[in-house]
Amino acid sequence: MLDDSLKSQLSAYLERLQQPIRLEASLDDSDASRELEGLLRDIAALNDKVTYERTDDDARRPSFGIVRAGTDIDVRFAGIPLGHEFTSLVLALLWVGGHPPKVEDEVVAQVRALEGEYRFETYMSLSCQSCPDTVQALNLMSVLNPNIKHVAIDGALFQDEVEARGIMSVPTIHLNGQPFDQGRMTVEQIVAKLDTGAASRAAASLAMKETFDVLVVGGGPAGAAAAIYAARKGIRTGVVAERFGGQVLDTMAIENFISVPYTEGPKLAAALEQHVREYEVDVMGLQRATKLHAAGADGLVGVELESGATLRAKSVILSTGARWRQMGVPGEEQYRNKGVAYCPHCDGPLFKGKRVAVIGGGNSGVEAAIDLAGIVAHVTLIEFDTKLRADEVLQRKLRSLPNVEVVVNGQTTEVLGDGAKVTGLVLKDRASSALRTIELEGVFVQIGLLPNTEWLKGAVALSPRGEIVIDDRGATNLPGVFAAGDATTVPYKQIVIAMGAGSTAALSAFDHLIRTSAPAENAQVAAA
Repeated sequence: MLDDSLKSQLSAYLERLQQPIRLEASLDDSDASRELEGLLRDIAALNDKVTYERTDDDARRPSFGIVRAGTDIDVRFAGIPLGHEFTSLVLALLWVGGHPPKVEDEVVAQVRALEGEYRFETYMSLSCQSCPDTVQALNLMSVLNPNIKHVAIDGALFQDEVEARGIMSVPTIHLNGQPFDQGRMTVEQIVAKLDTGAASRAAASLAMKETFDVLVVGGGPAGAAAAIYAARKGIRTGVVAERFGGQVLDTMAIENFISVPYTEGPKLAAALEQHVREYEVDVMGLQRATKLHAAGADGLVGVELESGATLRAKSVILSTGARWRQMGVPGEEQYRNKGVAYCPHCDGPLFKGKRVAVIGGGNSGVEAAIDLAGIVAHVTLIEFDTKLRADEVLQRKLRSLPNVEVVVNGQTTEVLGDGAKVTGLVLKDRASSALRTIELEGVFVQIGLLPNTEWLKGAVALSPRGEIVIDDRGATNLPGVFAAGDATTVPYKQIVIAMGAGSTAALSAFDHLIRTSAPAENAQVAAA
């Protein structure tokens, strides 16, 4: 099942096991069960602390549990955790086997303090780059607290269950049989939702923070670069962000990051955070900025957070990034995650054998249509313009596919549904104004990005597109406030450009600090 290279790597990891573990499988006579059994036997053969046993005690088949011998600590997978979930499998083996996780003591204490019974089920797909973070977070919680149980379910393998529960987006989490949340979640996010007092405690802690020399708002590539460059100057640096990594976390393949021929978004995001944490940077996660206060008589800029706390800094770098643009038509929001999706890699496997549409004829839209064509029954690609805007090599590939229809000069005017899920869309021919209804089960929206700057309206100068207006030094129209990345008027939205812009903004902020503090220091010297 595992090739020699993976066996060698996994064997090295398993040397870290501190306690014996059992792999307990529930199987049937399917090919998937035979494949899973082969995987589990391969793992058990790599280390004496691992044993394999077929128990057939779970109704979901194929599935298996990783159990710490002599305890009720276990982690379960319904499916074969390869692809993006192979790392989740390796970490689960280590954690159940007693290897300590890399998580802050405060978070561990919060998880262990949770009272009550929690039965989590996470529906994921092996091609979803967002799912492993959620799976790993809940696996870790189930190891730390015996009152928490978790099973990760491959939606593509358990299609009947997915359809019965109306799962149309991954990752989707159920708690004690009821919907809990959707999308990528960290341990901190899950605990904050379960522990209702966590938010107020965090707000009180943030309100006590000392003044920052540089406060970076946003944790994407621009924010990470800004934080590193600022910290290297030896000044007090903070980063406040909803999630570290930003939109990179939702990016699949990255093939144009210079000197790295190929990487994936979550892997790059993890590397960014690790690099930032190597410096004395105060990283404040799960925090949404809601208001920017210009510098007052004390020369300090204020950033007000959704929690109610306000952080103060001598300079601020805005790097809030962008998000997927929505169509803004009736039915889109109603059927979001019920057939309307924005990540073809994540949610595509849930639409196997079904009919879908892709909205957008740029590179992202055409790439999505090509990928989906290998999974679904039929793809209708709809472009608003009179021609596709994707690279010619992508267009040639798209047009070679037999189950793809390309519609140009088309406008989606409504997403249709039956109240529970998408059933179709209404398409307008922009040349004739004729309307057409297309029956389908999924709509994948790929029409570009919107800057995350609504909270800045009236505070800094914004372009007609909502982008933060900056000069060549990254400065905004407010003294001491700089900006970088996809939220700004920089013409090209690329990871490598955002990093450069973040570095520029940090250097400019440092220059600002030197120039604004010099008169005060000179005055103190003269008075002495």
